[in-house]
Amino acid sequence: MKTLNAPIWQPSPQRIAGTRLTAFIAAADRRWNRRLASVDYQTLHAWSIEHPEEFWVSLWEFGEVRGEMGATVVVDREKMPGAQWFPEARLNFAENLLRRRDDADALVFRGEDKARARLSHAELYLAVARLARAMRDLGVVAGDRVAAYMPNLPETLTAMLAASSIGAIFTSASPDFGVQGVLDRFGQSEPKLLFACDGYFYNGKTIDSMAKVAEIAAQMPSLQKVVLVPYVHQEHDLRGLARGVMLDDLVAPYRRTTTIEFARLPFNHPLYIMYSSCTTGVPKCIVHCAGGALLQHIKEHQLHGDVRFDDRLFYFTTCGWMMWNWLVTGLASGATLLLYDGSPFVHRGSILFDYADAEGMTHFGTSAKFIDAIAKIELKPRLTYRLEHLRAMFSTGSPLVPEGFDYVYANIKQEIQLASVSGGTDIISCFVIGNPNGPVYRGEIQCAGLGMAVDVFDDAGQPVRGEKGELVCTRSFPVMPIGFWNDDDGAKYRAAYFERFDNIWCHGDFAERTAHEGFIIYGRSDATLNPGGVRIGTAEIYRQVEKLGEVVESLVIGQDWPPGNSGDVRVVLFVKLREGLTLDEALEKRIKQVIRENTTPRHVPEKVLQVSDIPRTKSGKIVELAVRNVVHGNPVKNVEALANPEALEHFRDRTELAS
Repeated sequence: MKTLNAPIWQPSPQRIAGTRLTAFIAAADRRWNRRLASVDYQTLHAWSIEHPEEFWVSLWEFGEVRGEMGATVVVDREKMPGAQWFPEARLNFAENLLRRRDDADALVFRGEDKARARLSHAELYLAVARLARAMRDLGVVAGDRVAAYMPNLPETLTAMLAASSIGAIFTSASPDFGVQGVLDRFGQSEPKLLFACDGYFYNGKTIDSMAKVAEIAAQMPSLQKVVLVPYVHQEHDLRGLARGVMLDDLVAPYRRTTTIEFARLPFNHPLYIMYSSCTTGVPKCIVHCAGGALLQHIKEHQLHGDVRFDDRLFYFTTCGWMMWNWLVTGLASGATLLLYDGSPFVHRGSILFDYADAEGMTHFGTSAKFIDAIAKIELKPRLTYRLEHLRAMFSTGSPLVPEGFDYVYANIKQEIQLASVSGGTDIISCFVIGNPNGPVYRGEIQCAGLGMAVDVFDDAGQPVRGEKGELVCTRSFPVMPIGFWNDDDGAKYRAAYFERFDNIWCHGDFAERTAHEGFIIYGRSDATLNPGGVRIGTAEIYRQVEKLGEVVESLVIGQDWPPGNSGDVRVVLFVKLREGLTLDEALEKRIKQVIRENTTPRHVPEKVLQVSDIPRTKSGKIVELAVRNVVHGNPVKNVEALANPEALEHFRDRTELAS
């Protein structure tokens, strides 16, 4: 992938002077006398890697983390896994998010165009205090699991904060998951409490959840209570809900409770159980610690995203995606959370920009697919919205192509930091991320995260520049998972990240480190194509195909060819076209031509086939591996991870793939 040498955006000196990153550098200079203010980002990054005791202590102090840090920063840092970060520290995650008690907005909520709510910091604190007291009286203790099968509501956040104030482990799934998908997740983590909603709104429709909630509750013997949160219905009959109680009834006896008993626990105490979005088996249960998530999110919000006190932080996400967990930690930086639940395409994609203007949004987080979709319909927010407070736009979920960068700066706002970021559920954060003090180059992620020893390795385990390879992290970091749930000997954890290169985290992304020390992600390594033994990232093909106005979306796989030959593949491209269009010989020729002219002959698919839909996970990621399994007649074991599993049928038994 070629990029222009000139940056597409460069922060002004005045802007750089006011960022949180600049303030952090000044504080670290005073603390350690390193003269960091005079160095470039790469030298700053090297300091954060080579002197972790200085960097992470500086971050703890700059972020004003509440708790006891202890004298030791890291033990056995070179072991992956095995390093111990802040082994003497004691803290509570919820205490750090609930530090404000004033009347300013802690959160604003919109449920499409049907529901609105607003809570001040003082009101949020009281809501958490009452729910935490109710949980304690139900017998919830540190280490218990509390689950939420919920939309992105204020009550979901309240449940998480109440659970973490006690030291319980919080885990969540969005209500569009089917019953089996929830049981595959919560059935492993065995929660004591389940928070569930009566339904949700999506794309103008009201979806009732009560039957699914009742079925889930009936099949989860670990549950002591199912707490029902009203959202779409006025009246509720709990007779069919085993162990059910309304949220209001649960907290009613605690209306006079005004304080929270925060349990200060070890840095490595479990905070969240997250679930991998794989479609090849039961999801992995990834356990993340409170201290690591808190420090890493503070770093990413303040230093990389320039989130400041009283900023208004938004990310379009469900509670089944790690970006929800990332978003809510914004409270620790004193920001207001702008929560949204529903479709982002209500009112033809304008509803989120309505929200941005109405609430003075400073940070707009979304997916690359959303940016691509509004570009396809030629939405031009800069013509109809002020967006006067917006300073940054974040993009993740899939690679943001160079044309997506062009679209943002031409049609949303010119004076904005566009931060394409990449990491994942595996680390509940990012490996590569934005830099508010640095330039943005089209098609590139700006930099490696501070404190993250990120590199790209070739197959021999050697660092490469300007070449594609495996995204790796060569040293341990505080937000590494504690491990996987029910993986007592750590075998599954080690197999997931450490088998490819000894003592190196191999993330599974096919990536390139650029001449600007930025990064390009070409797709998942396990989905890369290997025609003739040459590795090709799927994003390289998507970028070219989706330039064409006729193509809404595409998906590419490598089909074993000839059949039964696992030694070689042919590239097969599936395209979803605009409504009313049919793939004909002329369009197929144009698709192949644009791929050939802008990549290499090896990228050109041997087969181009039309489908009416592309399968994707609940968080919006297309699933090449699931489609590849269907094409080869292999089972897809975890269809509950898909938002639209019926779309897989468009790929099954295609006669065009038999020759």
